[in-house]
Amino acid sequence: MTALRLSVQKLRARLLRRLPVLTTAFIRVQPTAERFLSAKTSTTMDGVMGARDSGRFVTENSKDVFVNDDGVEKLAKILYEKVKCGDFNVTMWRKHELNPQGMDEDAVNWVFVSAVLNFSFWSQKPTDRFAVTYKDKQHTGYWSLCAAMNRALDEGIPFTTASYYATVDLDTMKKIFRSDNEFEIPMLEERVRVLNEAGKVLLEKYNGSFANVIKEAGKSAQALLRIVVNNFPSFQDVAEFSGKKVGIYKRVQILIGDVWGCCEGKGLGEFDDIDTITMFADYRIPQALVFYGVLKYSDSLMEKLKQVPLLKSGERIEVEIRGVSLWACELVRDKILELLKADREKDVSSYDVNAILVDHYLWDVRRELADQMMDIPFHRCRGIFY
Repeated sequence: MTALRLSVQKLRARLLRRLPVLTTAFIRVQPTAERFLSAKTSTTMDGVMGARDSGRFVTENSKDVFVNDDGVEKLAKILYEKVKCGDFNVTMWRKHELNPQGMDEDAVNWVFVSAVLNFSFWSQKPTDRFAVTYKDKQHTGYWSLCAAMNRALDEGIPFTTASYYATVDLDTMKKIFRSDNEFEIPMLEERVRVLNEAGKVLLEKYNGSFANVIKEAGKSAQALLRIVVNNFPSFQDVAEFSGKKVGIYKRVQILIGDVWGCCEGKGLGEFDDIDTITMFADYRIPQALVFYGVLKYSDSLMEKLKQVPLLKSGERIEVEIRGVSLWACELVRDKILELLKADREKDVSSYDVNAILVDHYLWDVRRELADQMMDIPFHRCRGIFY
């Protein structure tokens, strides 16, 4: 018995040493559907619900923000037609003139810096906006960030190099993000702080390149999400809601979605589970969802938003708006796939049609139809998460 016990113990120890290898092997052969479900129910930090589950949980417990099924179907049919015409796919991202046109390490390092700084562009008045002119065209909002980055690179400033931005100071950032007018980019001191922080982490752990972070994730979007959230504090977009910790993760998910779009799903942008990434819950997508009738606000919430209050990050109303928006886009995506499944002539999977593309469409159309959405208030919150 003693010899048998020792043999069992030796075998157990050997298996434990090989466990990471065996686990990796299991994941590689796991059926796609099973991986999809397990990834969607995963957590990131201890006790925090993943984004999809967070969206569903917030929706089920929301008091003032609701999903309208008719609106979901209406928007899904619009996007279904775009899929059939070939206008709704991974190539959408690189069509914008300010986005990198390469698919290499430099491009994904640009994407990383843009994601680190991608928060809080709204202004109290539409006329009082930070603006940057680049190549004879003026840009506002998020695109003003991209324009300033590209302008800096053209001027010989290595702005997407970790060794540079790990120590960049406020005065230098003021020059890089100089405006065409008297309105400065909001929260510049916070942008300096999170950029310094991100650069130092890259230098200490990843040899100064975000490409090495991507490689560590092994073509898994969910693994990349966890690595980023656990190593870069500014991406920890988590709130307390109805007794649960919910992860909404706008900036880390847009980071992954932009890497995917930048590389068109190839090379550094190849993720086997890209369909587990949800939409990027900000303050503009909810406005577009209300416009399409996908979201409905209670009368009291609509009246409150019309008073233009400044909401606090993590307060109930703010989490409801973002969380229900997230779940609504999941339902839109699911409905598009349902329509495509019924259309036997179109062989499209959830990899090709996902919530990232739903978000891209809504964000673009919100800017195109801004005049038509003027009467729909958007929630205002100053913070680093969106």
